[in-house]
Amino acid sequence: VREAVLVEAGSALSQVYLPHAGAVSMVVNLSEGQTVEVAMIGRDSVVGASTALVDGISLSDVVVLFPGTASTLDIALFRAAAERSAALRNLLARHEQALIAQALQSAACNASHSVEARLSRWLLRARELHDGETLPLTQEFLAQMIGVQRNAVSIVAHALQQAGIIRYSRGQIEITNVEALRRTACECYQTIQAKHAQLLEMPN
Repeated sequence: VREAVLVEAGSALSQVYLPHAGAVSMVVNLSEGQTVEVAMIGRDSVVGASTALVDGISLSDVVVLFPGTASTLDIALFRAAAERSAALRNLLARHEQALIAQALQSAACNASHSVEARLSRWLLRARELHDGETLPLTQEFLAQMIGVQRNAVSIVAHALQQAGIIRYSRGQIEITNVEALRRTACECYQTIQAKHAQLLEMPN
């Protein structure tokens, strides 16, 4: 279910999630009620990879962005498998590095780039994981994800629609010109993609 909380910040994970379809967001909740996404995870990563390497708690809420399917594995079994395989431990460490890289780039992006660039970057990443041009997203939810007021997203979404890049109606955003959206996005989209590929693509 969209916006269902899989893991709460501060809690110990009892299982890891390996998404096959759909996506989840790692979000930080602030005391004044704001919610900001720090990373988006789909079939290209793992929720809870670090638990194979070290005990710990979740540093963020993990919330369903797009409902899908995932395999789950008990933490004890997951850790036992990692203890038996150096290759698996190395791969999981790389997944954590890729996740950290995404979080760091998102933080820099939110601090430095325009709402238009940030929203475009976020929509491109969401499109990758949703496997479709129409995303079931409200402007209010988008505002939470990139850490701005709803009216800022409304102004930018209207401009993007006027430019023929997206089309939106209540609760739905359709990307109608992907290449134009890429040109509108900041460098962070390509940077995150490049770091992800560098860390996780297997050698031939």
